[in-house]
Amino acid sequence: MKYKKFITFEGGEGSGKSTQIKLLAKKIDISRNVCLTREPGGTESAEEIRKLLVRGKVDKWSSISELLLLFAARKDHIDNLILPSLKSNKWVLCDRFVDSTYVYQGMCGKTSLELIKKIETIIIGKFKPSLTFLINLDPEIGLKRSRRPGNKDLRYENMDINFHKKVYRSYLKLASLNKQRIVLIDGSKSITYIENQIWKKIKNKIL
Repeated sequence: MKYKKFITFEGGEGSGKSTQIKLLAKKIDISRNVCLTREPGGTESAEEIRKLLVRGKVDKWSSISELLLLFAARKDHIDNLILPSLKSNKWVLCDRFVDSTYVYQGMCGKTSLELIKKIETIIIGKFKPSLTFLINLDPEIGLKRSRRPGNKDLRYENMDINFHKKVYRSYLKLASLNKQRIVLIDGSKSITYIENQIWKKIKNKIL
């Protein structure tokens, strides 16, 4: 099931997703009717799982363990924040969702896409965002941004640059297979340019 007001943002590390989510929220939020959230995380329990996933050694989890942790966090996130917000007629703007799992753990990891699909079907069924913005940026530029002072969540940033280049290519492939939902945005442009492009798409497709 697709909810009109459920919008997700995807992209590699440091691509500018968080900045654009906040800017979009300001444009939409006439009556404070917007929920900003992220994955993994979003709820108290899911944020605890997030800490396990984004901190520590690169190889701390097996591919299956990592996948199951992600979906455990996602299930709690959907049940306790995303769905209640949507049913209250709020907009939900989410930094990452299932697409990230297909890219990071599937296309660029060691987990089969078939297994991810099976678990997705069991855990969340056909629950999908109505629109996804993929902010595409050279991974070397993005990593420099993301490795900012004070950022402790660097497990993925510390993965090999070839992994991040594969993430970049995999997102493009995923976008080409989901043209009706995924909107490709050039992350090398200015913040204002990207903001305006996103708003234009929102107005044309949803508002």
